[in-house]
Amino acid sequence: MAVKIRLQRKGRKKAPFYHIVIADSRSPRDGKFIEKIGSYNPTSRPAIIEIDRDKAFDWLMKGAQPTDTVNAILRYKGVLYRKHLQRGVSKGALTPEKALEMYNSWIAGKESDIQVKVDARKKEIADYHKAVSGEKKEKPVKVEEPAEAPAEEVTETVNTAEATVEEPNPAQEEQTKAEE
Repeated sequence: MAVKIRLQRKGRKKAPFYHIVIADSRSPRDGKFIEKIGSYNPTSRPAIIEIDRDKAFDWLMKGAQPTDTVNAILRYKGVLYRKHLQRGVSKGALTPEKALEMYNSWIAGKESDIQVKVDARKKEIADYHKAVSGEKKEKPVKVEEPAEAPAEEVTETVNTAEATVEEPNPAQEEQTKAEE
């Protein structure tokens, strides 16, 4: 019997949600399955993947073939790394204790990376809500003293403009007298 580890679609239209199942390759996509080992929600950021690593590892060792998407999920969650280490143990390159230690340290590092992404996303959402809610950032207050100095210069310019206006008046009077 050809056994596959694949996704079974759930959720409504345009809102997919998947169960990760062990199924006979000849059964329909959403049909009967042997065992459910997890779930996958691609619509959330970052995607939520819940999987029983031990069951997935057992099925991989029994010969179940993952589909492309499930293969990527298993790689992301470390199940394929555990299988890789197990092959090293069976060949004698590693001890079981050393392989388990390497696997646990990899899982701890991966989970901390995921937590950093989740925290960054939460901060991004909080900043967005803060910007949308109407809270404005405080703008720096302008200093009043430099604003007064240019005002004095403007008044001096106005006075010179008035003085220039007064001087052409006698010249205009002479021109009007010459025309008469």
